[in-house]
Amino acid sequence: MKFAILAPGKIAQSMAKAAVGIQQMSGDITKISDSKENKSIGGTQMELYAVASRSLDRAEEFAAQWGFEKAYGSYEEMLEDEAIELVYVASPHSHHYQHAKMCLEHGKNVLVEKAFTVNAKQAEELINLAREGKLLLAEAIWTRYMPSRSMIDDIVASGIIGEPVSLTANLGYAMKYKERLRNPELAGGALLDVGVYPINFAMMVFHKEIEKIDTSVVMSPEGVDWINSVTLTFEDGKMAVLHSSMLTPTDRLGVIYGEKGYIEVQNINNCEEIRVFDTEHQIIACHKVPDQINGYEYEVISCMKAMEEGKVECEEMPHSETLRVMRLLDAIREKWG
Repeated sequence: MKFAILAPGKIAQSMAKAAVGIQQMSGDITKISDSKENKSIGGTQMELYAVASRSLDRAEEFAAQWGFEKAYGSYEEMLEDEAIELVYVASPHSHHYQHAKMCLEHGKNVLVEKAFTVNAKQAEELINLAREGKLLLAEAIWTRYMPSRSMIDDIVASGIIGEPVSLTANLGYAMKYKERLRNPELAGGALLDVGVYPINFAMMVFHKEIEKIDTSVVMSPEGVDWINSVTLTFEDGKMAVLHSSMLTPTDRLGVIYGEKGYIEVQNINNCEEIRVFDTEHQIIACHKVPDQINGYEYEVISCMKAMEEGKVECEEMPHSETLRVMRLLDAIREKWG
């Protein structure tokens, strides 16, 4: 599979590292597996094929660093290359709609970095376009694809903590001086950048419709959310209390509370360990996550598998879940005015 990257910024460096690892493992791809099944992709081989930037020098530097075959000085020029099969869109989320649409209109399968788009309307348009063209369109929210996700699901399903009734999750980093996050025109703020992780954490555990949203926010002078808290009440009475920030680091902890105990997920952004406690706060189980290249590989392997099977979405993050998250993000921001 000829793989391409659009916009070789910082996050694209991480994806390139994962792609190199996948390419090296292509002969033995079953080394990359989750806790339920091997992510086998049959005879598909990863090829680091192309990278495009608005600057040809930057594209050439990136291509040379990571071993991509071709470098392009414009996105349009790269997308006219008929050999490309999957494009990873790594631009800021303010531009995801524009760039993903461009890819789809050129007949390319697309993996779009989170946040998927700026709003649900944009997401719906892209999904409709992908379905019409019978093209894969996937959201690169890596926590949905990691082995830790199915591990958490299995632990909850085992009944070891009884029926889960509430959860908490948080994520924050000190990044108030990043220009793209301070700028409202670039869809800045904590919610779309890091708040998507606590929200996805909650929605991967609780699947019912959301009945009520309570939220508070501290806005920056420029008019983006510096800090926010969101409490979701689901129609079955379960509750998620979530927090994200671009001012300070947080402990990144996710906790699922049940009638017989609770589950602690260390680092909801890239799970390091899963601990299970009883009602007396004693650890009764501790689960290590598998070794990984850097975590980005799982979403690419899922895309390769879906493409091989002729699907337009990945099972780990189907279009329905992308829309569910985007509509919630819209509803939260609407409450902020």
